[in-house]
Amino acid sequence: MTHAAAKYQIHPHNAVFKLLLLSLLIVIFFVLNITIGSVMIPPGEIVRILTGHAATHPAWEGIVLSARLPQALTAMFAGAALGVAGLIMQTLFRNPLAGPSVLGISSGASLGVAVMMLFITMPAGKFISISHVTGNFGVVVAAFAGAFGVLLLIMALAARFRSPATILIIGIMIAYAVTAIVGILQFYSLKEDLQAFVIWGLGSFANVSWQQLAFFIPLLIIGIVLALLMIKPLNALLLGENYARNLGVNTRRISLLAIFTSGLLIAVVTAYCGPIAFLGLAVPHFSRALLRSSDHLLVMPGTLLSGMALALFCNLIARLPGFDGALPINAITSLIGAPVVVWIILRRNQISVS
Repeated sequence: MTHAAAKYQIHPHNAVFKLLLLSLLIVIFFVLNITIGSVMIPPGEIVRILTGHAATHPAWEGIVLSARLPQALTAMFAGAALGVAGLIMQTLFRNPLAGPSVLGISSGASLGVAVMMLFITMPAGKFISISHVTGNFGVVVAAFAGAFGVLLLIMALAARFRSPATILIIGIMIAYAVTAIVGILQFYSLKEDLQAFVIWGLGSFANVSWQQLAFFIPLLIIGIVLALLMIKPLNALLLGENYARNLGVNTRRISLLAIFTSGLLIAVVTAYCGPIAFLGLAVPHFSRALLRSSDHLLVMPGTLLSGMALALFCNLIARLPGFDGALPINAITSLIGAPVVVWIILRRNQISVS
């Protein structure tokens, strides 16, 4: 048996129990996200509010229903989407360092917002005022347009070049080019608008309203369903393209679908939440290590649940009482995600040596 085939074998190791444990953690973190914050609300009051009863303090109802509940839902779905997107890209490119930022889609979203900031929202400060008046609708549209523009470019190139390695290199170069353009736009932007752009770039789960969730969640569900439908072809790709072709997999079609699916998930999350670092890179590694398997039948739902749990946990840390407002979500995800990736790499090296 080849090393790849051995790695592909299913080793559940109480996988169902671990998936149930992850589900329990999601429930716990979700409840804590609604309960804990700068204003502590008793759990009993949370239950009253969620069941439609009047709260003891009228302000609590607004805090829970208008702020914390949509923020927790946003974090949960964004974490799941980024984790799944990262897993697809790592499988497609057979690169453990592949993540949502590799193909330049996140950078494309930043470019869309930067173009809006510099050319559409003059004079100074209009970027900020438009964001407040429209509920960030203009920012979302600009980010989504930039991200999808880069995605379409990647799709066009992927249709021409068959090699995933070539597509990966082209994607990295596009990301560098787009980042350079964003840097030039920042250099010529006004100080007030630059500050607003930097704040957007730090990422946040708090800017998605109930009206925006009506688009945010369905779009992510479509992407996640497409990812679940690719479980068998992705498993075949683990053993190499030639092996996948022998199994009857249309590798060209699956590659295009995988790029589109991961790109859709990344574009939607980045447009609504800003660029979120490390979740897409760290969560698939954590899921494989937890489930001790590379089979997507286990790893895909594991990544989905791990992404939800980790995003909710990071959002909870960012909003702990005592902080002035909320910490940037990217600071928390990077502080947690980087050690996770390093630990997994070191652990795999120890296993391979022994």
